Amino acid sequence: MTTGSREATTSSRSAAEESAHSAVKESMGIGSFLRTRRADLAPETLGLAPTLNRRRVPGLRREEVAQLAGISVDYYIRIEQGRAVGISEPVLDALARALRLTDDERTYLGNLADPSFPAGTLSPPVVRPQMQWVLDAMDPVTPAYIVGPGLDYLAWNRVGARFAYDLDALAPERRNAALLVFLHPDSRALHPEWDAVAAETVAALRAETGRHPCHPRVKAVTAELLNRSAEFSALWEAQQVRETMSGTKRVRHPGVGDIEVAYETFALTTDESQMLCVYTVEPDSPSQAALSRLAAPDRTHGVAESA
Repeated sequence: MTTGSREATTSSRSAAEESAHSAVKESMGIGSFLRTRRADLAPETLGLAPTLNRRRVPGLRREEVAQLAGISVDYYIRIEQGRAVGISEPVLDALARALRLTDDERTYLGNLADPSFPAGTLSPPVVRPQMQWVLDAMDPVTPAYIVGPGLDYLAWNRVGARFAYDLDALAPERRNAALLVFLHPDSRALHPEWDAVAAETVAALRAETGRHPCHPRVKAVTAELLNRSAEFSALWEAQQVRETMSGTKRVRHPGVGDIEVAYETFALTTDESQMLCVYTVEPDSPSQAALSRLAAPDRTHGVAESA
């Protein structure tokens, strides 16, 4: 490759990355979220009188949101444009009621409206040794992980590393739940219900951006996915916010077959921005038998290719 070609390639890559970061900044703003939420609502279902003028875009108009929230149109416009400072909790509650927000979406709205987040870079999270002891104590029966900002895997136990992706073999910057779901070549084979897993992952990452809007890792993960995954971009634009702290999922492991697990996620109150994720299986089930085979000392790891 010639020097000119290298420079052109570098310039093109830089432009794409800058565009992705700009898209992240725009999509993380309060205006983008409010516009998406009001576009999802049909005026007739909210008891609003029909208007004579044809709507150019679907959903509620700004003045209708203001009416439902009991605030002035001018104030709502300033909020949506990001020009309102110190929005009160009663106003945020009124907007949440007007836009029929879920509890997770209301929390996200409050995070977006809070101007007190630090703008500088943050230190990388550190997992306390005691938490690694907790993970190791669950091995080999229970896959368990510590997850940090941007859905990074920060720590895990031995069976956790084997459960799906081989976390030990991945480069540190690729040990991320969202990057693996959308960019790993074997992700769809590992997740039979990939569409549901993908939607849940994006909704969780969206909640992360509300909690940590200035965190460099959160922004980097989101920017990379917007730049590299059309599926992620489509889901991201929907502005869905949801934190699923418990549920079930199925993994189709290439070595032991299907494993259906119940998962529980716990916030670590003494370790800011970290969560403990634990996977369990039904006793005496085929999934328990598969997990036991996976935990055998001579069993190979999970999928090892990087995203």
